[in-house]
Amino acid sequence: MTDDLPQLSDDEEVALHELELGIEGLRKAHGYLVHFHHATGHAMSHLRVAESNLREAGHDEFADHIRDEILPCGLLGDERWTYDLLEKFEEEFFNDVLAFERDVREDVASGERHVKERRQQRRWRERAKE
Repeated sequence: MTDDLPQLSDDEEVALHELELGIEGLRKAHGYLVHFHHATGHAMSHLRVAESNLREAGHDEFADHIRDEILPCGLLGDERWTYDLLEKFEEEFFNDVLAFERDVREDVASGERHVKERRQQRRWRERAKE
């Protein structure tokens, strides 16, 4: 079996694989954050409608509470909204981890992605031909 993939030690291959799995996990977490952000926004829209309906029904005190205490407040304890969390995750943490993984992969494996999986795929294809 010819292997044009970079020659890596077992530890290097495992480390790169674990970095890739970490990135995949962070991509999933990002999706959850986007979903959380959208679900929260949708819920707040319902609360805005409830405010209007309460006011129309003559319950100004309850409507005022939604307007003044619920809708403008932050969900993260210090008046930050979900978009703040999403932006911080994307722009600071996630981008830093992606750049780090790219640097490691470039240095250790000439930029090649999924080396472990590619080797496994080739082994299984070779085995199938036997």
